[in-house]
Amino acid sequence: MSALLKGRASFGRRLLTWYDAHKRDLPWRKDRDPYRVWLSEIMLQQTRVAAVIAKYEEFLRLFPTIEHLAEAPQSAVLAAWSGLGYYRRARAMHTAAQKIVHERGSVLPRTAEAWRELPGIGRYTAAAIASIAFGEKAAVVDGNVERVAERLTGKHLPAADVWALAENLLSPERPGDFNQAMMELGATICVPGEPKCSECPVARLCATRGKLANQRKQQRTTKVTVFYALDCTRGKVRLTRRSGTATVMPSMWELPEITSEANDLEVFLKLKHAIMNTKYDVRVMQTALQEGTGTRVPVARLGEMPLTGLARKILRAAAIL
Repeated sequence: MSALLKGRASFGRRLLTWYDAHKRDLPWRKDRDPYRVWLSEIMLQQTRVAAVIAKYEEFLRLFPTIEHLAEAPQSAVLAAWSGLGYYRRARAMHTAAQKIVHERGSVLPRTAEAWRELPGIGRYTAAAIASIAFGEKAAVVDGNVERVAERLTGKHLPAADVWALAENLLSPERPGDFNQAMMELGATICVPGEPKCSECPVARLCATRGKLANQRKQQRTTKVTVFYALDCTRGKVRLTRRSGTATVMPSMWELPEITSEANDLEVFLKLKHAIMNTKYDVRVMQTALQEGTGTRVPVARLGEMPLTGLARKILRAAAIL
């Protein structure tokens, strides 16, 4: 690590030169508007870039400013977020927007420390927004940066050491671009599995130059079979709403879950779905349910409702949505 730190000026130059020439053309990189930077960083948490691009632009069409977001009903915000998952992010951003508008006169924070006072903003997100939008000298560490740091040093590092390395390597002149370059390097070159070392701008300073042996225990994956009823008649679909106190996706709408393939119902659809480390084998039964089960919702309104990702997937597969 000492050799890497001695060469940090060269590391920064090489990395930023590569980034300037090869960075992906992503919509949130078109300007440094703090509201847009904030939105992109929240959306990108645990979500693929490809999935975020379309949602990002649609969300900004509906809520182009922080004032629009703050004044919108939460149900509209959740509906716009539908398909990205991890809905706590949307709720926290909505609450934070209300605080900024009503308590701070719509003035967004300029420092990482101030951003961390808001709901849903942790160390990484605060540093990313402050460095990209306002040029604060604050390093970021996400999964991509962690992988790059460990390959550069040739060993698995505690979280505190990864943060320390990122802070030591950070370019003081271009902190926001440097942070994005580190994440870009991990996302496109120093990828999981086999890294593209021949294309890496800092390969000369890397201790590993290849895949780092995995010494960590893999998280166990759980497999679960679930059954849902699809009751769609006369242009309406029967849905149920999750409790507002549910630990996962509170207040979201979904198809009624049934305990088994009752009454020898024929399976209408089979789907695969995954949430974190749980893989679901989803079986959908097309059947009429008893009155009083859930709520019959007009198909025309489905696009406005905060549906769970799985409900949206089922309705699309059934050509209803």
